[in-house]
Amino acid sequence: MAVNDAAEADTGLLSPVRVGTPAETATGDRAWLQAMLDAEAALARAQARLGAVPEHAALTITRAARAEAIDLRALARDSRETANPVVSLVRRFTAVVAAEDEAAAEYVHRGSTSQDVFDTAAMLVAARTLRLIRADLDRCVSALTDLARAHRDTPMAGRTLALHAVPTAFGLKAAGWRQLLLDADRRIGELLDAGLPVSLGGAAGTLAGYLEYARIDGVADEGDDGEGYARRLTEAFAAETGLVAPVLPWHGLRTPLADLAAALAFTAGAFGRIAVEVQSLTRTEVAEVSEPAVAGRGGSSAMPHKRNPVLSTLLRSAALQVPSMAAALTQSLVTEDERSGGVWHAEWLLLRECLRLVGGAAYTAVELTEGLEVHSDRMRANLSLTGGLVVSERIAARLAPLLGKAEAKSLLTRISTAAAASGLPLAEVLATAPELAGRLEGEELAALCDPVNYLGAAGTLVDRAIEK
Repeated sequence: MAVNDAAEADTGLLSPVRVGTPAETATGDRAWLQAMLDAEAALARAQARLGAVPEHAALTITRAARAEAIDLRALARDSRETANPVVSLVRRFTAVVAAEDEAAAEYVHRGSTSQDVFDTAAMLVAARTLRLIRADLDRCVSALTDLARAHRDTPMAGRTLALHAVPTAFGLKAAGWRQLLLDADRRIGELLDAGLPVSLGGAAGTLAGYLEYARIDGVADEGDDGEGYARRLTEAFAAETGLVAPVLPWHGLRTPLADLAAALAFTAGAFGRIAVEVQSLTRTEVAEVSEPAVAGRGGSSAMPHKRNPVLSTLLRSAALQVPSMAAALTQSLVTEDERSGGVWHAEWLLLRECLRLVGGAAYTAVELTEGLEVHSDRMRANLSLTGGLVVSERIAARLAPLLGKAEAKSLLTRISTAAAASGLPLAEVLATAPELAGRLEGEELAALCDPVNYLGAAGTLVDRAIEK
């Protein structure tokens, strides 16, 4: 059976978290093709800076470096015969340049190798996508700052191991989400501030091809060991791309991929933390928050009454996928020779999926955090479900100086069991304990058992987080 040569492009049918988002466009095949062409054009301009390529040729190559001039599907099919798309790209791009200026075509990909072009393109795609992610992170942080401030003192049940523990404030929870996203932003910012590197090593990381052409063109001496020209060319290439010059060619030194993997995995996890909390708090029987309502969103094919938490579901799906892909990317550090047969090739889709999933999650998180509905009345109602048992820790601490620590704990254990069995409030059962007669009773006991009065330092912790 013949293979359909007109197979449809990836529509995102199985990855709704990134469909229609800026990150999808920034990481798509056309964007990657444009980044490879940008690398080719930047290389020509860098060589022109040093006199190894005529200025007019570099300008012609730059003008011709347009993704729409290359047949993407044909390029992809060609890559099956060469194991990477750059070989066919160079041939096709050279033809495009030659159609405008045959002399300029001689300077396309001069002295270069496929990995220089592809890895530089990968860093360009990554940098462009990371900037989109950071912009969305900034909006999320702003939204969570507002939530934390607005709900600084909104009481809710703190939960540990799925059960009510002690009271907390929703503002503190929002501040925690905010802190995770700030941590993610810092990690991404460090990558961008330090700069992702260009790849420039030539066939085996020695830059021999670049240097040889430079000697032929008389811009490098025959007796030159090449270090000076190699450094100048790498720096010029970095300047033309907006990336940075690495200390060494990194064909087999995959630190940039490992760094990206770590930052993207953490960012996905930060979004995932928010997602699972929203999903938990939006359960029918909990109903303490809800996602922003949009007509038609969250519908079920079978149950008309449902409005599913779609945004947090998308975030969680990305958070579950990215870490495993990031781990596989980190394995690229274990690579043989000056260029591997398979390790390099395995990185490409992994990097793209990490970028597009985190980018899609960041875009989705903006809508979630900016539109999250907080139901403080339901939080207060849920906090009362245990009849004050959520403050048993507090009562035990208050009774310890009166009864002794061990006896106070024993009493609270017995009283708590009785309160849970009878359904009576903790304060009411405590009032019947003879051990407390004349020691703790009446309004004081009621106030101590009110969960609203036991938020600890939640408010000041929110203030500190926001001020910092």
